[in-house]
Amino acid sequence: MKSLDIRTSSRTDFVNITAQVRQCVSESGVNSGLVVVYVPHTTAGVTINEAADPDVVFDMTNYFDKLVPWNNNYRHGEGNSAAHIKTTMVGSSVSIPIENGKMALGVWQGIFFCDFDGPRNRQCYLTITFND
Repeated sequence: MKSLDIRTSSRTDFVNITAQVRQCVSESGVNSGLVVVYVPHTTAGVTINEAADPDVVFDMTNYFDKLVPWNNNYRHGEGNSAAHIKTTMVGSSVSIPIENGKMALGVWQGIFFCDFDGPRNRQCYLTITFND
């Protein structure tokens, strides 16, 4: 298992971690297998989406904030219920096949660490399995 340290810069922040995950896959030497990206936080998650156009991240952030507003008469005492809800919607892990030593992502796809209660120092864990 490999740990990535991630620093987010705003309350809702989508950080493209594709390059770091790609480097770990390359360093693993695995030719055929699977990489699992897991986020061990209750107010942050991970997703795969378009990485070519930054407006996609802007639109997702904007929509999440409209769909789940920060203040909405939540009962959770810490005041970050919206972040917990958004994290549940996004999910805490993604799995990507590895073929010929590379992640089998689509041309436009990237892996995004999604912080909904930042800014913070966060981690995500990578587990790489092999079929060879």
